[in-house]
Order: sequence, then structure tokens, then C-alpha cells
Amino acid sequence: MGLRFNVILGVLGSILWLLAVFMVIPLIVAIYYGEPPETFTIPLIITVFFATILTFLFDRNDDEWNVKEGFFIVAVGWLVAAVFCSFPYMLEGVPPISALFESMSGVTATGATALTDIENHSKSLLFWRSMTQWLGGMGIIMLFIAILPKLGIAGRQMFRAEVPGVQEEQLRPRIRETAKILWLVYIVLSLMEMIFLSIAGLSPYDAITHTFTTISCAGFSPYSDSIAAFGDPLVEGIIMVFMFLGGANFALHYKTMFSNKKSLIKDQEFKFYFSIIVVATLVLAYMLFSTKVYSLADAFRYSSFHVISILTTTGYATADFNLWPDSSRFILFLLMFIGGCAGSTSGGIKVVRLLLLIKYAQKELFKVIHPKAVIPIRLNNKMVPEEIMHAIVSFMVIYFFIFFASSTLLSLMGMDFVTSLSASIATLGNVGPGLGIVGPMANFDAIPDMGKLVLIANMWIGRLEVFTVIVLLTPAFWKR
Repeated sequence: MGLRFNVILGVLGSILWLLAVFMVIPLIVAIYYGEPPETFTIPLIITVFFATILTFLFDRNDDEWNVKEGFFIVAVGWLVAAVFCSFPYMLEGVPPISALFESMSGVTATGATALTDIENHSKSLLFWRSMTQWLGGMGIIMLFIAILPKLGIAGRQMFRAEVPGVQEEQLRPRIRETAKILWLVYIVLSLMEMIFLSIAGLSPYDAITHTFTTISCAGFSPYSDSIAAFGDPLVEGIIMVFMFLGGANFALHYKTMFSNKKSLIKDQEFKFYFSIIVVATLVLAYMLFSTKVYSLADAFRYSSFHVISILTTTGYATADFNLWPDSSRFILFLLMFIGGCAGSTSGGIKVVRLLLLIKYAQKELFKVIHPKAVIPIRLNNKMVPEEIMHAIVSFMVIYFFIFFASSTLLSLMGMDFVTSLSASIATLGNVGPGLGIVGPMANFDAIPDMGKLVLIANMWIGRLEVFTVIVLLTPAFWKR
């Protein structure tokens, strides 16, 4: 079945209406702080104009979307959202490519920034910058499904993009009801963090903006020094807890809250996720202490924060880890590839894929010794179908191909080896900061415009779990 562009354009109009509603919030913030309202009134008018045209000229259709339409709408919808979300940046003087980079980094919850003077921008723009990450954080899993009921079969396809965790943890028979539940959990955790940060002494503005970018595993901060700007261990501790929660499966959060209190701690992926954090923290703390970078207490403080921040792809920083010894930086570089759990707001390849690949390797090694043995791969006492393993292997091949290709392109543009590799994985994995000239206390402004476009594509592809975008490039997708 082919694409019905009248349906697609009608749905994109609905998405623009949604963006227009959210643009009103930073407009109110601008009025509250006495800032020029045109930063948001002009984008709001433009967004409403196009939303009106698309909604009234094109029919959303009452029929269920087919699979192709679902993938196309979600992939292009994110791209359109990034374009329209970039307008406020342009109105504050940010060059168009950098504005699109910042906007894509926001809606994909990446946290890589091209802004060189963050504090000099208006509070309303920085509020918008953080809010787009909050929308994009849960949005990668459920936003379109929760709001637009016409995903149908395509909605189930999007569930499978997070295999096997999300598919196995469907909370209601209807996908849309599951999406609403997950958004409810997301909002509850957001409110909890906001309250805790306020109690810790943060202003309402700082508490809200950092909540937006913590629970979404996103990492934007209104301060160039990120969380180091506060220098408060209590604030760091609160943020660590909610980064950790944001990197776990939200379906399991729901079950833990409302049904089985042990859902999280019994889950194999969550156990492996926790184990990676513990082991990486201990190794990194030892390295930082043994090389006399920090005292033992500070080594644990900074290693635990940055391990959680990088593994969950949040990208917050309390120190400039770009200045750490190469061995310590290498640990963080490896963590950039992994990401959090399936069904979380984090990016990366996901812990569950790594876990299943290890199980798959163990199975193949055993079969070398016992060729006739039938050894099923199990996760949480359930057999993992072969097609799931094939999908994971395919995902990994495509993921690393994109990583190497984008790294090579950056190198050809004059970027050094460390910067090219880390900028590529930091954007593809939606981590945020990298190493070299794109370190945690630096930014991506030094990347040439063509390089920024490559990294914009990385963020888009990585946040939509690769297949959703790459499938659009296959000839089979366009055949009727």
C-alpha cells in the first residue's frame, strides 16, 4: 500500500497545533520576566498559520494508518518539529544551521549545544530549550501514539523499535492507553523531582528547567557550567537519582508503583543496568584516585555522577571530564555507546540489546562444543524469538555503520580523531557532550556547518531507533 500524502499532511498539521500550544508557555515566561515577546509570538503565528493550512486543506482520514504511513509520519514529524522549534533561536540571533542543531538536540533529548554564550540568552528561550527536551524525552516512546489514535498497526511497529522491553511490557490492550499511562508516570516523576530540587534550594525557574532535562535524560542547563554551576552535593544527589530513574523502563516504574513492588528489581535488564553503573563507578573512581586527580571521596562523587549521566545519555557535568586522564575518559567513551534501558527516555543502543548479544555469544560458544544442542535465549524467564535476535544484530550493524560513516565525514572536514569519534557517538547516542573540542564545558559551535548537518542527522536517526528513519531510504518503502 502506498503513502496517502493528504493523510500525512493532515497529521503534520495536528502536530504543529500541538507545538503551537506549547509555544504559549515560554511566551508567558517572556512576559513574566519582561523580555521581548516577539521571540515567541512570531514563531507562534507562523506555526498556527501552517497548522491551519494543513489541518483544513488535508484530510486526516478516519481510517487506520498503514505501516508505511506510520513510519513516515513519525520520522518526518520529528524533523518538522525540530524545524519549527528552531525559530525562536533564530530570532535571538542564532545562525540558522546552529539554531536547527540546537532545536534538534532539544526535541531528540540529546543535549549537545551549539550556543557559545548560554547565560546571555533570554530566560524564556532557555526555558523553551529545556521544555523541548522534556517533550522529546518521553516523546520518542509514546508522544504521537498517546495523542494521535490513528497509529494503529504503525503504533505497534513503533513499540517494536524498543524491542523487546516495550513490546513485552504493554500495560493495556490498546497501545494508546499504554501511552497515556507512561506519560502519567513521566509527569509524576517530573513533579517529584521538581519538589525535591525546590526543597534543596533551587529557584522555581532552575528547578523546573533542570527537571525538564533530567527525567528526560536530556542534559540541557541554563548554565554553561551545567550542574557544576551549583556546586551542591545535595542537588547532584537528587539529579543522580532521577537520571537513574529516567534511564530505567517506564513500564516497570508503573508496575512498581501500582502493582508489583518488585517489578524493577526482578527485571534482568534493570539488574544489568545497575551492575554496569556500580562496576563503572568503582573502576572510574579507582582511576581518578590512583592518578591523584581527586581525593577518595571526590573520586566517588564525580565518578558516580558522570557514570550515571553518560550511561543514561543525560550528559550533565559537575566537572570537566575532558581534562581527566585518557584511561578515565575511555571509560566514559565506552558508556556513550550503551545507553539506558529499553522503554526509558535515554538514547544509545540500550542495555537490553547488549545483554541479549552477550547471551547470544554465550550460546554460540556453547554450540561450538555441543553442535547439536538446542539452546534458547531467555530474558526474564521468557524465550526470546529468533527474529528479535536478528533485529538486534541488524540494528547493531546499521548503528555502527552510521557511527563510522559520520566519524569519517567529520574527520574529512578537519576535525581531530578524538573529536570526530566522540561527537559522532555523542549525537547518534543522544548523549550530548563528547570529548576534545566538544567536551562538557565546551560546545559544538566549532564544528563547521556541514558537520553540524551530519550531526543533526545523527541525532534524528539515533533518537528514532535507527530503523524508523533508515527504512525511508530503502527502495522497497516507496514501492506501492
